[in-house]
Amino acid sequence: MSKDSIQYGQLVEQALRGVVRDVLSRVAREGLPQPHHFYITFRTDHPGVGLAASLRERYPTEMTIVLQHQYWDLQVDDETMAVTLSFNNQPQRIVIPFAALKVFADPGVEFGLQFTIEPPAEENLAETVPLLAGRDREAPVRDHAGDDVAEPADEAASGGGAQIVSLDRFRKR
Repeated sequence: MSKDSIQYGQLVEQALRGVVRDVLSRVAREGLPQPHHFYITFRTDHPGVGLAASLRERYPTEMTIVLQHQYWDLQVDDETMAVTLSFNNQPQRIVIPFAALKVFADPGVEFGLQFTIEPPAEENLAETVPLLAGRDREAPVRDHAGDDVAEPADEAASGGGAQIVSLDRFRKR
């Protein structure tokens, strides 16, 4: 079999990461319309991921976050997304380079992407963290559920904090 010097797989995944970036940019500007909500799985050990030490210790290789009712200060640029979520009633800023994405799912409309090809090494830039992490961490908290409650509804039922969910039901078998 001949070598794929054009690297079609990488080009397709780069384009699909662009789709995720564009969707998140739109949500950052306009808010999250119903019935959309996102499950985002990313590699926590990827260069440029900004994560509290306690979360990195708990999820050393992979983590899934949910953007639905309560998330704050979603920011998106060309290379990264950053968002504040509550873990055990403590706001935590998470910075995720798009190159670290493994899965992006929007179960509200039965849409999902799974990334299997590692981006080229030059895309794994450790400099992406300061780009968004350096912004004001004390930004005003906005509740995307439309009320003034700063804790996710699921938190009370789960004993506090964000929940990590399995995406197996969204993956093609």
